[in-house]
Amino acid sequence: MKNPYFGRLLTAMVTPFNADGSVNYENAADLADWLIAHGSNGLVVAGSTGEAATMTVDEKLELFRVVVNRVNKRVPVIAGTGCNCTAETVKMTKMAEVMGIDGVLIVGPYYNKPTQEGFYQHFAAVAESTKLPIIVYNVPGRTASNIAPATVARLAEDFDNIVAIKEAAGNVGQVNELFTVLPEDFTIYSGDDIEILPFMSVGATGLISVLSNCGGEMLQELMQAYEDGRVREAARLNTKMVPLAKAMFMETNPIPIKAATTMVTGIECGEPRLPLTQLEAQHKEQLAAMLKEYGLMK
Repeated sequence: MKNPYFGRLLTAMVTPFNADGSVNYENAADLADWLIAHGSNGLVVAGSTGEAATMTVDEKLELFRVVVNRVNKRVPVIAGTGCNCTAETVKMTKMAEVMGIDGVLIVGPYYNKPTQEGFYQHFAAVAESTKLPIIVYNVPGRTASNIAPATVARLAEDFDNIVAIKEAAGNVGQVNELFTVLPEDFTIYSGDDIEILPFMSVGATGLISVLSNCGGEMLQELMQAYEDGRVREAARLNTKMVPLAKAMFMETNPIPIKAATTMVTGIECGEPRLPLTQLEAQHKEQLAAMLKEYGLMK
């Protein structure tokens, strides 16, 4: 099994919306093209940054179909099919498989706050229902529960199609523990842009990124420098990247990144769906100034 399994840099793609709040599928396809041309080795659609929580099943399935068709196997397309209901997660994953998706991202059940055995049974049920490779998504900041490294190791041992984890607990020590207990070919993706360099130093080999919606090449340069052993150069690149990555969270994700993606790509991504709101005017000016400073827009 290759490592990283789906490629080094996966973009957690924003979902473009029209002015009336409907999904703009044509712009989503155009954005997929742009991302592939600007550093993305794979795309994650209908994840947290893609506002999956506010999308209907039919909208997600059509988004999967449109993006898969436009990408046409140039890079892997991974679908966010997880929710806090195991039966619904299994159902959505099966439907995504029919759409030609290359893999699925399954979030740990949110709100339920399962035990570690509950996490295991949830992911086991999904793995048994599909042939698709699965990325376990650990994001305690959104789910209120942490998936322990021992649970991930148990899943990796028992299911060949559980191939990676998106680790977004922000804990370098936990990544080190994951690297210690997981098989060598199991992929650890950082789930936070600002953590990619410290996470790589303890075993991560890839990143599922918000910033790469508009700054993928910057992240590729940083990761390549580290992989080449140019550690001091990677550190310098990191000091430039981190302030921009942090700016994408000046308001709740994906409010800033949707605005930034529109500004940089020229592809209208629209406003987030309620209960999220449009980027405040002063923050929009601040973000535009940073993007110009970094050479990402004129």
